[in-house]
Amino acid sequence: MGIGLTEEHLALAASVRGLAKRTDEHAALAGQGLLGLHLSEKCGGQGYGLLELCVALEVLGELRVPGPYLPTVVVSAVLARSAGRHDDLIRALAGGSTTAAVALPADGLGSGGGATALGARDADLFLLPVGDGDWAVVGREDVLAEPADGIDLDRVLCSVTPRRPVPADRVLTGAPVREIAAVLLGADACGVAAWAVATAADYAKVREQFGRPIGQFQGVKHRAAAARVALEQARAAVWDAARALDAVAMPSVAMPSAAIGRPSAGIGEPTVGDGIGLCDETRLAVGVAAVLGPDAAVRCAADMIQVLGSIGYTFEHDAHRYYRRALSDRMLAGDPGPWAEEVAGLAVAGTRRAMEPDLPEEAAAVRDTIRAEAESLRAEEPAVRRARFAREGWIMPYLPRPWGRDASPLEQVIIHQEFRDLKRPNLGIAAWAVPSIVRYGTREQQERFLPGTLAGEIVWCQLFSEPGAGSDLAGLSAKATKVEGGWSLTGQKIWTSLAQYAHWGICLARTAPERPKHDGISYFLVDMSSPGVAVRPLKEINGEEIFNEVFLDDVFVPDDLVVGAVNEGWRVARDTLSHERVALGDSWGPGSQHTDMVKLIARLPTLRQAQREQAGRLWAEGQAISALGLRVTLSKLSGADPGAASSVRKLLGMRHAQAISEFCWSLAPADPYWNRMILTTRAFTIGGGTTEVQLNIIAERVLGLPRDP
Repeated sequence: MGIGLTEEHLALAASVRGLAKRTDEHAALAGQGLLGLHLSEKCGGQGYGLLELCVALEVLGELRVPGPYLPTVVVSAVLARSAGRHDDLIRALAGGSTTAAVALPADGLGSGGGATALGARDADLFLLPVGDGDWAVVGREDVLAEPADGIDLDRVLCSVTPRRPVPADRVLTGAPVREIAAVLLGADACGVAAWAVATAADYAKVREQFGRPIGQFQGVKHRAAAARVALEQARAAVWDAARALDAVAMPSVAMPSAAIGRPSAGIGEPTVGDGIGLCDETRLAVGVAAVLGPDAAVRCAADMIQVLGSIGYTFEHDAHRYYRRALSDRMLAGDPGPWAEEVAGLAVAGTRRAMEPDLPEEAAAVRDTIRAEAESLRAEEPAVRRARFAREGWIMPYLPRPWGRDASPLEQVIIHQEFRDLKRPNLGIAAWAVPSIVRYGTREQQERFLPGTLAGEIVWCQLFSEPGAGSDLAGLSAKATKVEGGWSLTGQKIWTSLAQYAHWGICLARTAPERPKHDGISYFLVDMSSPGVAVRPLKEINGEEIFNEVFLDDVFVPDDLVVGAVNEGWRVARDTLSHERVALGDSWGPGSQHTDMVKLIARLPTLRQAQREQAGRLWAEGQAISALGLRVTLSKLSGADPGAASSVRKLLGMRHAQAISEFCWSLAPADPYWNRMILTTRAFTIGGGTTEVQLNIIAERVLGLPRDP
């Protein structure tokens, strides 16, 4: 799944791909309406928005379509969002009779020098910076344009110098040129990255060394998976920025050219005649895309060449052309460093990007019902409210009744929104155990354990990991021997969170050691007060005692406390682990988010430029993770498979928490809170599946690379 998520976007991408494979001629693209996807019908467009244009650009970037398409749509998008009468120009650009070039980034022209423009020297229109943040659209006769050398072999550049002062009626005051260009270049970059990731993975499946495919080597596997992670993060950022720009109101009245040139209003305060002022939230979304999008393409293309090896360094292979395109996109979008500084400045000033899904019309009736229930719960005393949470299925509403509410994805989203201030209890380990008991447990097990667990009366721990079986959980050695009326469990468990407080534990033990590794394992419910259970807390590097060793010495577990069939516990365990990894992906740990970082920065006197850039990059990563979460939600709402997004979000979230803590500690090494967090977050890339295991999962299940032997 690319930038687009909806069925319409997927159909559009397929249509663009089919057309571009047949022809990459500019006139042919125009004839199919691709130059006007984002433009109003009155101007000869298709009546969609920049998001649809980004869907098309991603495909065209993947196919490395040459020609003036990109600079032409940048200019038409800018004109459509600028004050003044530009209908004729926009119509000519959409129809393909007029081409354009755009000078990016804005450097030098304000002082009378030349600038490098994306597009041909014989373009009909040139979009140029004219100083003080303003831009102008001028004709070919108004500039001196000469060919310029560029690294991209498929797109031409030219050096542009105005022949004469730019007339006032050609100035597009306040036009969001750099923002639109950065997002559209980011979409092209996502296509480049997608081709690079797919090419590297396909080659790694068939290229053999030392008697096996190189995709089986973990170093190659992890490189390919990390590139896919960077691609998904970039897609989320560009998608969100395009949505943000589309949400900006278009000029409702075409102003006469005499209105152009008035002083621009403050940010977020557009006035008549000043084009469209972007609010800070939109600028933040665009900045995140500019930081992450083009950079990801360069990384993915470089990693592709590394996987391809010598053949990737030859001129005959297309790899170098994609690497060149990625470098060009990044250069034209502008140095990510200043973009990151801008992101940091907006974030520290309090700007936030709302990540709420657009819901269908039927959501209103659902919301009314849920809101009434929330109001009723809000009026209760805390103890009564907690009991109702459990009794009425609000804690895990996606579960079937009576334990949940059989809530659809739409209902789950609305419950989450309406219950934000009600602080539903965190079940901890129980949040992973309960769904497995619901799915595989007997009716008696459900009625015995679930009401008390949901009410907060039963605390659980997870007796899975062992000294010799961590990420390789199926390698466990704890034994369960059949005895009269039940089973006798013997073995050692480790890294068991909160075992010293737990009433019950979910436990895996081997019941048929003669069977293959993943068979012969059973899933037990263990009373932690049983004779033979010994718990020894382990002091962690932060001085706390959350983890424990648990020793099982002939612990009796009755037959009626086996969940699922005997010897088929691995199936139940996989269900539990899927909920564990989702839960960990939803929360990156307390005090380890990008929002906590800016709270610290706001208290500090100043930051060096390098620190501001780093803060901006970290904020961009955090916001992109939030956008990934929204994309997962929207996919589920539409009934689609979110694909790699869930695994990518978990992996990014854990690493991001560590990076935030390390950066904040470097700013405030005497702060007790960040002293604790830099140590605490070390565990985040280990628990719930290590980073290396997550990369293997992405490489094997998403990219299709061969499994380890």
